[in-house]
Amino acid sequence: MKDKVQQALDTIRPMLQADGGDIELVEITADGVVKVRLRGACGCCPGAAMTLKMVVEKRLKEMVPEVKAVQPVF
Repeated sequence: MKDKVQQALDTIRPMLQADGGDIELVEITADGVVKVRLRGACGCCPGAAMTLKMVVEKRLKEMVPEVKAVQPVF
């Protein structure tokens, strides 16, 4: 599952990097929660919560059905 999640994150990464940010996979829990850290400009962006829900979580659930949720790690 980790490889599939990483591949999904790699499809999102160019969009984040275009705005001066990035994303790092921190952990995948046994119950399907993916924990990520937003880096660079994305780490302090006021729209980070929206990006996590509307972009990251949506894409991960589409590409990896085992993913139940995405949580930020600070």
